[in-house]
Amino acid sequence: MFLHMDIDSFFISAERSRNPSLRGVPAAVGGRSDLKIFEKRRRETRLMNLNEGSFVTPVFYDEQKRDFENTFVERSRGERKIRGIVTTASYEARAMGVKTGMPLAVALRLCPRLKVVPADMLFYHEISHSIDSFLQSIFPEVEQYSIDEFFIRLPDSDKESPTDVAETLQRDIQERFHIPVSIGISSAKWIAKLATSFAKPYGIYRVEDIGEFIENIPIEDFPGIGRGYRRRLKSRGIERLGEIAMHKRLFYSWGVYGMTLYHRIMGDDREGIERKGLRKSIGISRTFDPLANRDELSRRIMVMARHISYMVSRLGVNPTIYYLKIAYEYGVKRKESVRVDRLFSENLFKRYLRDIFFRIDQPTLRVVKISLGVSGFTSVNPRVLSLMEIERDMKMQKIDRYVHSLREKFGIDILKSASELL
Repeated sequence: MFLHMDIDSFFISAERSRNPSLRGVPAAVGGRSDLKIFEKRRRETRLMNLNEGSFVTPVFYDEQKRDFENTFVERSRGERKIRGIVTTASYEARAMGVKTGMPLAVALRLCPRLKVVPADMLFYHEISHSIDSFLQSIFPEVEQYSIDEFFIRLPDSDKESPTDVAETLQRDIQERFHIPVSIGISSAKWIAKLATSFAKPYGIYRVEDIGEFIENIPIEDFPGIGRGYRRRLKSRGIERLGEIAMHKRLFYSWGVYGMTLYHRIMGDDREGIERKGLRKSIGISRTFDPLANRDELSRRIMVMARHISYMVSRLGVNPTIYYLKIAYEYGVKRKESVRVDRLFSENLFKRYLRDIFFRIDQPTLRVVKISLGVSGFTSVNPRVLSLMEIERDMKMQKIDRYVHSLREKFGIDILKSASELL
């Protein structure tokens, strides 16, 4: 049997664990993108990488404290303007219409009594790591899937019923960490994850009959059915998970992932626990006020590329796919990815990003968001790397190792390329 444990409204629950005045009232964690990474002065930037989940992104931080006023409020021409978006809202706030991703100004109009606190990602990562360590001390098989989700496989010899185990675990985490969790239970790993959505908030839901359970659940509710697969299925009139059993041949025609997805939905995938979730991508994005200056935009891409390169080094991976996404005013978006079958280096990455930027940019529009990242790790998807530039690439990797060792010791800002200082 599998338990899937999901922390309820994690960020706001974490804040409530250290600030009881936030409990029982409409509350939200909010914030803006960290634009301090674009400053030209040196900062003591470090990387937090305690957690190992497949969907846990390492977080950059520095020792400088942020106060509420500077985080959310800007004053211009005597006017007070609320900035930022809702990152996580409590259930009391959700009942008032407050949603994740909503501008804070809108949230405060809907719920004037809303208490908003700035996001503290370092604190949330530390809490997540503490909970993971606690689970490891109790269960032999635990997988951290994301910063607020965990899979647990119960031993076959366990004399307690899975529901009793879940009730005890839920109570222990509440007492020890003051954090509420919801738990799904099933004989199949991904069905347990789906069951958790029926347990929220602060509940437990056990699936006895998988076929009966999935019968009327919309296909978009299943983890792993994204927009692409949803379009494919709905174009064939498939709306509910219960309808998928008769379409095995269709899923098998979609290759390995289609086959995997089919068996996950049917609950006969036989997948176990992965102690160390394999990351499949590394990304970073920043949202800012509309910006037209192309030199500054190019510089910001280079700054973000340095941060990605440092994460690549820390994680010890070799990505072969680089991507860049640009969001403009009025909803216009451009993106492109390239496959580069070479040894990764910061210099190589920046060069490709610069080329992509000048190729896809719409220079007459102002930019409001930049996202970039890497994937296609050779440790996950082995590839034959080009031998044409192997000597040069090995030299660049050697330089990178030395540079990153200095960044490890003195902070990520200790060495920057000239393209970041324009």
